Amino acid sequence: MAITKDELLNAARQNLSILNAEQTQALIEQGATVLDVREPSEFDMGHLPDAVHIPRGLLEFMVGNHPALQNPEHTLLVYCKNGGRSTLAADLLQRMGFNQVHMLAGGFDNWSGTVHKVEVPDNQYPG
Repeated sequence: MAITKDELLNAARQNLSILNAEQTQALIEQGATVLDVREPSEFDMGHLPDAVHIPRGLLEFMVGNHPALQNPEHTLLVYCKNGGRSTLAADLLQRMGFNQVHMLAGGFDNWSGTVHKVEVPDNQYPG
């Protein structure tokens, strides 16, 4: 029997560590790798400071090949626009052996709606 998108996301959330913006900031300050799983155009519009960009659709292919995804004991903080893709990405990373995976509740929309820093590449606004 087929399941809905919501059922898929709810099942994936069962074993995830979901953090608010303040908890996320603390984790970043402790040295977590920040992983942005949005599409390139979204990343280019702004992202969390020092975020590693690997789109959700490429994530499973990058495990072990990207420096940020070589140590399964390293702490990872995953986010997307509002939480859907990061839920699936965090669940995938856990199933692939990563033990310290967390996700940002509400994603980039939540983060950028607070007083937390956002990086925007200089080349996005020609002047």
